[in-house]
Amino acid sequence: MPRHRIVIIGSGFAGLTAARRLKHANADITILARTSHHLFQPLLYQVATGILSEGDIAPTTREILRKQKNVTVLQALVEEIDVEARVVKWRNHNKHEQTEYDTLIVAAGAGQSYFGNDHFAVFAPGMKTIDDALELRARIFGAFELAEIETDPTAVEKLLTFVVVGAGPTGVEMAGQIRELASHTLKGEFRNIDPTKARVILVDGAEHPLPPFGEELGIKTEEALAKLGVEMKMNAFVTGVDSEGVTLKYKSGEEERIESVCKVWAAGVAASPLGRALGEATGAEVDRAGRVTVNKDLTLPGHPEIFVLGDMMAFPGVPGVAQGAIQSARFAADTIAARLAGRAPKATEFVYNDKGSMATIARFKAVVKMGNTKLTGFVAWAAWCFLHLLYIVGFKSQVGTLVNWFFSFISGARSQRTTTNQQLVARLAMEQLGSGVSGKLVAGEDVVEEIVQAAQEEAHEAEESQPDNAE
Repeated sequence: MPRHRIVIIGSGFAGLTAARRLKHANADITILARTSHHLFQPLLYQVATGILSEGDIAPTTREILRKQKNVTVLQALVEEIDVEARVVKWRNHNKHEQTEYDTLIVAAGAGQSYFGNDHFAVFAPGMKTIDDALELRARIFGAFELAEIETDPTAVEKLLTFVVVGAGPTGVEMAGQIRELASHTLKGEFRNIDPTKARVILVDGAEHPLPPFGEELGIKTEEALAKLGVEMKMNAFVTGVDSEGVTLKYKSGEEERIESVCKVWAAGVAASPLGRALGEATGAEVDRAGRVTVNKDLTLPGHPEIFVLGDMMAFPGVPGVAQGAIQSARFAADTIAARLAGRAPKATEFVYNDKGSMATIARFKAVVKMGNTKLTGFVAWAAWCFLHLLYIVGFKSQVGTLVNWFFSFISGARSQRTTTNQQLVARLAMEQLGSGVSGKLVAGEDVVEEIVQAAQEEAHEAEESQPDNAE
């Protein structure tokens, strides 16, 4: 009798957890993921601000699973799921393939949402991938370098104004780290500018930062950020983003223009497009964020062989955080293992255990909410460090992260400040090379120049196409 075939789409928290949980299952598991690594997304902002290297938070999936012989890892971009034929169609560059399944786990995660204004992405990269983090690193450090050689005071001010859109955990952490970078790490390194005078502005439509943490912790976060030197524009929505800055509209109706070269988008997420495709193929409901409504056992209605997990599932009371992905993956894996063993699962309905939320503000400062327990300051920061280190996959990555943290937190130094032209134009470089810029395959300086020019032209087109009143 042929072995049961399990296909897992995605190698994030949900996909990897499910695969590892099925280590002893009598099944052949195939992981289809568009990247070759498992990304610890909560620490992307530290890659962007020079604290960690990308390797510290993104070990290769093959290395993690090398001893698990029932798993095959394939780097693949999934294009279609044929739920009737039970086939996943995918490609790697120009090579098109398909993989059959008996059980399917869809855990493709989520991307950045610009709320219908996708042209903002050219000017304000998100924080969802390694490419995003490396591009932002080049933009952030590059802004200081350009300011050093700029003679126009107005241009210098624009270069040294950093705008972070979204005051959730990612936005708060990013704003705090850019401010620390300017006031501590880069202090005294430049001759023509004073990095400590850089402005870091945090924008959000809520009354206080970190809305899910409650008003009390939100106010304390606001006070800590203000003490650090972060400016806050609350009760404000971004209505326009271009190469020169952002336009805000406050709830009062007042508008404000902020001139800024470097912008970061940390507001809103949207599930993988596979969610909507699954909804169309199966009739399952899909919410505005692209998440698929699932049964209480995390399967699709009418398709007990398909599980939807993590950021892609719409399940009451489960937020789009790592714990939601991990817990849903464990439940699904245990259900599958029980089916394969011919026994009833221990639990027939998924129950989420909320273990709390946490966010770091700066060195030795963080906020933690666990049920009715609220922590701030050094104790919260220590708890944040411990738990994040615990969930990084792989001993080598944990050690690398710990070493970089030690030097960064003790001395303020950042060892991962190297940037490249390729990182700076990452958003459009692969697209341009894929279409054959000048028919060249090797990215020499001439090709890089053409990529930069193409990127600038596309950004200009996006800027001209912006509606007068974007929302």
